[in-house]
Amino acid sequence: MGLSEPEETGTTFRANARLKAEAAAKASGLPAFADDSGIVVDALDGAPGIHSARWAGPQRDFRYGMEKIEEHLQARGATTPEQRKAHFISAFCVAWPDGHIEEFEGRVDGVLIWPPRGPKVFGYDQMFLPDGQTRTFGEMSGEEKHGLPPFGEGLSHRARAFLELAEACLERR
Repeated sequence: MGLSEPEETGTTFRANARLKAEAAAKASGLPAFADDSGIVVDALDGAPGIHSARWAGPQRDFRYGMEKIEEHLQARGATTPEQRKAHFISAFCVAWPDGHIEEFEGRVDGVLIWPPRGPKVFGYDQMFLPDGQTRTFGEMSGEEKHGLPPFGEGLSHRARAFLELAEACLERR
C-alpha cells in the first residue's frame, strides 16, 4: 500500500508491534497486522532484544550479528549451556481503524551454540538450539520450525504467537 513504517520507539516487542499496526490501520483505514520479534540472551542482560536486527548492522548481516553475540558471551565467560540460555519472542498486534487492539505473544526457550549450524540462514536461527531439540532452527525445515499441528509442532515463537491469535479468533465464534 506504500505506507511508511513508523520509527520503532517502544521498549518492548509488544509496544513496537502495536506502533506498527496502529500506524498502518490509521493510515489505511483498514485493519492492520504487525509483528516484532527478536532474540533475548540472558547472559547479555536481555540484549539484543528489541534491537536484534540492529545488531546485524545496516546490511542486516546476521552472520555478523551472531559473531557479535558470541564475542559478548565469550567476554562474559558464558561458555556452558546453562550460561548461554536465550529465547526468541514474537509479538503480534492486530489494530482496527476504530482503535481496537488485539495482542498476542509467542516465546521459545533454548540455548545458543557455537559454531552456528544449518543451511537455513535466517536471523539468529543457526545458533539457536530450542529446548528439547537436537537441531538448531537453522537445521530445521520451515515446516518443522513453523508448522502447526497436525503438520508440525509449532516450535517457533511466531508459530506460538499465531496459535494464540487463532485460538482467540476461534473462541469468539
